[in-house]
Amino acid sequence: MDWLLWFSAPDYELARIVLQRGVAALFFVAFLSSLNQFPALLGEHGLLPVPDFLNAFHRLNRPTLFRWGYSDRRLRWICGIGLAVSALLILGIPQLGPPWVPLIAFLVLWILYMSIVNVGQTFYGFGWEMLLLEAGFTVAFLGSDQSPPPTAVLLVAAWLMFRLEFGAGMIKIRGGREWRDLTALYYHHETQPMPGPLSRRFHLLPKPLHRMEVIGNHVAQLVVPFFLFAPQPLATIAAAIVIVTQLWLVLSGNFAWLNWSAIVLAFSGVSDRVVHAVLPFMPLRYSSASWAEAGAEPDGVWSGGLFAGGGGEPTGYPGDVGSWVWAVVALAAALFLAVLGYWPAKNLFSRRQLMNAAFNRWMLGNTYGAFGSVTKRRVEIVVEGTLDDVPSDEAEWREYRFKGKPGEPERVPRQWAPYHLRLDWLMWFLPLRTVHEEWFYAFLFKLLEADRATLKLLRADPFGGEPPRWIRVRNALYEFSTAEQFRETGNRWMITPLRVLIRPVELRDVA
Repeated sequence: MDWLLWFSAPDYELARIVLQRGVAALFFVAFLSSLNQFPALLGEHGLLPVPDFLNAFHRLNRPTLFRWGYSDRRLRWICGIGLAVSALLILGIPQLGPPWVPLIAFLVLWILYMSIVNVGQTFYGFGWEMLLLEAGFTVAFLGSDQSPPPTAVLLVAAWLMFRLEFGAGMIKIRGGREWRDLTALYYHHETQPMPGPLSRRFHLLPKPLHRMEVIGNHVAQLVVPFFLFAPQPLATIAAAIVIVTQLWLVLSGNFAWLNWSAIVLAFSGVSDRVVHAVLPFMPLRYSSASWAEAGAEPDGVWSGGLFAGGGGEPTGYPGDVGSWVWAVVALAAALFLAVLGYWPAKNLFSRRQLMNAAFNRWMLGNTYGAFGSVTKRRVEIVVEGTLDDVPSDEAEWREYRFKGKPGEPERVPRQWAPYHLRLDWLMWFLPLRTVHEEWFYAFLFKLLEADRATLKLLRADPFGGEPPRWIRVRNALYEFSTAEQFRETGNRWMITPLRVLIRPVELRDVA
């Protein structure tokens, strides 16, 4: 079966390790996030209860294990199984067996998490949910340690990486003028959904450097992704550029697991031999002698590229390279994903490019993108309560504090990514849409009840678990302090109150 060698990429063992274990780690974070937050947000007594959502549809046309009924207990079982399977994959235990074992493990994660996403409503309406599902399905076919990584599957993983980066780049070019006149990062570090501990430092960088950041972003997203399919070492260099730019984004803000997904997927273009040439202490798993014994020719189509059987200084896989059955399965899966890629590819070059859209109910072959426009001002929604009987301006109003969104002027924002704070993210969207959303009124009702599960989603309850008499909602303008303002006040945020959006309400008003 020498022909099988030409469908294998033994120089990409590091790529497979990072892809499989990295995606498994992201699944672990996703299931942990759901275990901690889903019951309060969407559970039986949540803000948008899944039982009500399911009852609203005569037939839910989305694959989910909750089709036959939802309970918080079932949700916790699903998250528990997902955490256990993810942990095993992170440790590499399924990868020690036949290729069918990691395949089944990743498909289990895919089905379990898709079951959660498809009933998650607005709290799971983020592009990185689809991205994780598609990445999980893709890396499922990378096999195990018993056979070299399949070339075709690595190619579709690189194609997923390409769509993620190039799609985001095209959204920006077609979006707000600030991306074209290079001023986007005058604002973005300050107005992004969830700033991190270094975001203010990034915001205070000189404006010429901000313009260079935008240029670098355009190059990394619109030019570099094409080189993921180039011969080595160009593909590895392209992957390294993507990784560095994504780490820059990790340092400058909190975007759940979006940036970490891009970092993991970028390894689809990383060659073991290029890494070994740069870092000689990194060993090559396969020797030239064993590759020769397996029957490979010394030269491939590309010198060390994904299509190479050997190439230049060949490496190889000792002994059996895997059965033809597995090779056919992996190739069929790659072709299936390639066909599904037609619709997102068409979308990339459409004048009405969709952002973060699925073209089928299995969330495979999606289109991605983020921040086509940048908000120029940071307006925060502030929720306050009081114990006073009369809810006047003279009453003692106490603010509810959130874990991720800005609060006290002196507080340093925390680094949360890749963990996803879903309530905080939805709070950021409210000023851009409207505060009159169903889930937000349900949230206010829970605060008036002093619901324990809801209060656990917050960083601080100003009433120590006791229900307030009244709740009101206002907004405020948040701006990062300048270096001079920080020296004078010690505040990282300069806060300007704006107006009351929802006048004081009591429990009977929203019950």
